[in-house]
Amino acid sequence: MSHTRPQPVTSDKLYFSFVGTPESLLEDYQQVRDHSKKLCQPLRVEDYVVQSMDDASPTKWHLAHTSWFFETFVLARFRSNYRSSHPQYSFLFNSYYVQAGDRYPRPLRGLVTRPTVAEVFEYRDDIDQEMVKLIEQASQDIWEALASIIEIGIHHEQQHQELILTDIKHVLSFNPLYPTYVEQAPTLDRSVAETKWISFQEGLYRIGHDGKGFCYDNEMSLHQYFLEGFQLANRLVTNGEYLEFIEDGGYGNPTLWLSDGWSTVAQEGWQAPLYWEKTDGQWKHYTLHGIRLVNPAEPVCHISLYEADAFAHWAGTRLPTEEEWETASSKLPARGNFVHTEAYHPLPLSQPPANGELAQMFGDLWEWTQSPYTCYPGYKPMTGVLGEYNGKFMSNQMVLRGGSCATSQSHIRNTYRNFFPPAARWQFSGIRLARDA
Repeated sequence: MSHTRPQPVTSDKLYFSFVGTPESLLEDYQQVRDHSKKLCQPLRVEDYVVQSMDDASPTKWHLAHTSWFFETFVLARFRSNYRSSHPQYSFLFNSYYVQAGDRYPRPLRGLVTRPTVAEVFEYRDDIDQEMVKLIEQASQDIWEALASIIEIGIHHEQQHQELILTDIKHVLSFNPLYPTYVEQAPTLDRSVAETKWISFQEGLYRIGHDGKGFCYDNEMSLHQYFLEGFQLANRLVTNGEYLEFIEDGGYGNPTLWLSDGWSTVAQEGWQAPLYWEKTDGQWKHYTLHGIRLVNPAEPVCHISLYEADAFAHWAGTRLPTEEEWETASSKLPARGNFVHTEAYHPLPLSQPPANGELAQMFGDLWEWTQSPYTCYPGYKPMTGVLGEYNGKFMSNQMVLRGGSCATSQSHIRNTYRNFFPPAARWQFSGIRLARDA
């Protein structure tokens, strides 16, 4: 199979400058790279190479791609006379950066058995050694550009760490033996906090990132947005509440569904969230801890936008807009059930939130909004190859907010805009309800 050589990486204009020292950047880099390895510790070598659907990638590919990112956008640009030891990896492990050269077809990544898993880890180690030298020896004249792109690479790897968990869960779910990723006792708490509605007044609100510290270009520019008065539910929708929707014939009632959603339900045969099955009259679902009985108190997860929207209609409510979600979360700390708690699953609300407070806004589950993923006023993508990172996906995607149990806490902020097609279910995604004031 012929393919062209990778093109030289052009410079990129960023919306932010790295705030920190070489020592802090090196510490962040090493922590993130080590965390990728930690997430792989429960896996067996056979687990690394399977691709269970077009949208998921083998774990081995994630490990190689994140290393290719640092090699291509950092080492090749900032190390004088740098030559890759594996130039063919650029073809295998480029994702969607057209300007960086040709790419191996995404749906076929699971067919690439070579390089081996061991060779990919060796590649990672080689890149890490070069990166450490570069950070430690970088001259002042290149430091600002170098550090800022390394910071992008760190956040990029955190995104792929999340994908390692969501993709391997999808892979393991096809095994009729229901293997565990990690052993963990089931959550026994079955108490559910009462849903209360938190009100927000109409008015002009500032939306978007202020440019202080790291952000992606799709979070810019800071702008004003007028909101009518609205209310948000103080917690996520639970499995128990979603079971009521199922038992009330929600999947069979076309009046609740968007047209594309109803077509998808019919085409895919959806009767419940992803990973759910009913055996002997009991609902069970596959988790990273194996097959479990559905706990009514846990937040319902692996929900598509179509299902979230249908449930909201059934409940006489709606989904929030991303502007409402960002406004409501603007004064909240980004704390919650993130990946470093090692729950790898959404947890029941441990205690009811105080009156007037929102719970579970960060961590546990990405929350669907009714907002299409489009550009903010004045948006301009980064120049150069990294300009392909976000902007070109602003079509046929919907926005999710807040992070999940697979997200790193240091990766999230209240302006963060995640996006997926409305039928996507393999991510840790859930539902928060909204309504007009």
